[in-house]
Amino acid sequence: MIQLEAKEIIEQEKLKRYNWFNEHPHRENEVGIRVDGVQWAVYVTDERASVVTASITKFNNESDALDNFIIRIRTEKLLF
Repeated sequence: MIQLEAKEIIEQEKLKRYNWFNEHPHRENEVGIRVDGVQWAVYVTDERASVVTASITKFNNESDALDNFIIRIRTEKLLF
Protein backbone atom coordinates (compact mmCIF):
# COMPACT_ATOMS: atom_id res chain seq x y z
CA MET A 1 0.00 0.00 0.00
CA ILE A 2 1.13 3.55 -0.65
CA GLN A 3 0.12 6.74 1.16
CA LEU A 4 -2.35 7.76 -1.56
CA GLU A 5 -4.18 4.42 -1.26
CA ALA A 6 -4.32 4.69 2.51
CA LYS A 7 -5.72 8.23 2.34
CA GLU A 8 -8.37 7.09 -0.16
CA ILE A 9 -9.45 4.25 2.15
CA ILE A 10 -9.64 6.63 5.10
CA GLU A 11 -11.81 9.03 3.10
CA GLN A 12 -14.05 6.40 1.47
CA GLU A 13 -14.69 4.52 4.72
CA LYS A 14 -14.95 7.74 6.75
CA LEU A 15 -12.38 6.46 9.21
CA LYS A 16 -11.58 8.63 12.21
CA ARG A 17 -9.44 8.56 15.32
CA TYR A 18 -6.05 8.54 13.65
CA ASN A 19 -2.87 10.57 13.63
CA TRP A 20 -1.25 10.69 10.21
CA PHE A 21 2.52 11.09 10.64
CA ASN A 22 2.19 13.34 13.72
CA GLU A 23 -0.14 15.84 12.04
CA HIS A 24 -1.41 16.81 15.50
CA PRO A 25 -0.56 16.16 19.17
CA HIS A 26 -1.70 12.79 20.49
CA ARG A 27 -5.40 12.51 21.23
CA GLU A 28 -7.18 9.90 23.28
CA ASN A 29 -7.98 6.52 21.76
CA GLU A 30 -6.46 7.00 18.34
CA VAL A 31 -4.20 5.04 16.01
CA GLY A 32 -1.01 6.71 14.89
CA ILE A 33 1.69 6.18 12.33
CA ARG A 34 5.09 7.85 12.35
CA VAL A 35 8.60 7.46 11.02
CA ASP A 36 11.26 6.64 13.61
CA GLY A 37 14.55 7.06 11.82
CA VAL A 38 14.54 4.36 9.14
CA GLN A 39 11.54 2.48 10.54
CA TRP A 40 7.81 3.16 10.54
CA ALA A 41 5.90 2.76 13.78
CA VAL A 42 2.17 2.15 14.22
CA TYR A 43 0.71 2.62 17.70
CA VAL A 44 -2.45 3.37 19.67
CA THR A 45 -3.09 5.86 22.43
CA ASP A 46 -5.09 5.34 25.60
CA GLU A 47 -7.85 7.37 27.25
CA ARG A 48 -5.21 9.85 28.47
CA ALA A 49 -3.71 10.30 25.00
CA SER A 50 -0.53 8.44 25.98
CA VAL A 51 1.04 5.99 23.57
CA VAL A 52 0.49 2.44 24.76
CA THR A 53 4.03 1.09 24.69
CA ALA A 54 2.91 -2.50 24.11
CA SER A 55 0.94 -1.40 21.05
CA ILE A 56 3.93 -0.10 19.11
CA THR A 57 4.77 -2.19 16.09
CA LYS A 58 7.75 -1.24 13.94
CA PHE A 59 8.16 -1.95 10.24
CA ASN A 60 11.08 -1.78 7.84
CA ASN A 61 8.91 -0.53 4.99
CA GLU A 62 6.11 1.96 4.64
CA SER A 63 3.77 -0.39 2.79
CA ASP A 64 3.51 -2.90 5.63
CA ALA A 65 3.14 -0.08 8.16
CA LEU A 66 0.29 1.47 6.19
CA ASP A 67 -1.47 -1.89 5.90
CA ASN A 68 -1.30 -2.32 9.68
CA PHE A 69 -2.36 1.29 10.26
CA ILE A 70 -5.53 0.86 8.17
CA ILE A 71 -6.39 -2.44 9.89
CA ARG A 72 -6.07 -0.78 13.29
CA ILE A 73 -8.16 2.25 12.31
CA ARG A 74 -10.88 -0.05 11.06
CA THR A 75 -10.81 -1.85 14.41
CA GLU A 76 -11.09 1.46 16.27
CA LYS A 77 -14.12 2.34 14.14
CA LEU A 78 -15.85 -0.83 15.39
CA LEU A 79 -15.01 -0.05 19.01
CA PHE A 80 -16.13 3.57 19.05
